[in-house]
Amino acid sequence: MAAHTGVVRITVWVRPGSPRPGVGGDHGGALVVRVSPRAVDGQATAAALAAVADAFGVRRSAVTLVSGATNRTKILDVAGADQSVFDQLLAR
Repeated sequence: MAAHTGVVRITVWVRPGSPRPGVGGDHGGALVVRVSPRAVDGQATAAALAAVADAFGVRRSAVTLVSGATNRTKILDVAGADQSVFDQLLAR
């Protein structure tokens, strides 16, 4: 039986300038996304969206920024995502 997929709305906390990029962990209920680019000209946000897409196994175009373009805390919609993947990443 296939897992239910749809649009999952998630909160992420972006850590720009990280020496070890990756997705996983919990920061106050938000999924931690570590990216190499600094928070300059939206580079960290773009890298975070790509990292989330990769972590969920979806295309980059399936990840939409809902709010938080200039904040470390962002709300994203991930189309075709599985809620259980989010739960697993958060538990890392």
